[in-house]
Amino acid sequence: MERGLVAVYIMTNGIRGTLYVGVTSDLYRRVSEHQAGLIPGFTKDHDLKRLVWFEPHEQVVSAIRREKAIKHYLRDWKINLIERDNPNWDDLSLVWNAPPVWRHGT
Repeated sequence: MERGLVAVYIMTNGIRGTLYVGVTSDLYRRVSEHQAGLIPGFTKDHDLKRLVWFEPHEQVVSAIRREKAIKHYLRDWKINLIERDNPNWDDLSLVWNAPPVWRHGT
């Protein structure tokens, strides 16, 4: 995700676990804060450290509108949203700090 964009995101503590929907102007920083337990409240109380879904927006207003809409959706709808793009519930933040993979040959 490009820096400077606003993101709506979903954090969890495991596959089909507790869900948290948030919005931020710096997804990298915010997810790092959640993972380090620096933000008191729901995500810290429930150990939500896995980023399983996010959606970039160019405008803050559209991101906030989308966040509020997702928060009102039923849990099953949120699970379907996650599993559409991330069926294994992988932590999408893990690739941010992964070393580059060098491939040789054609």
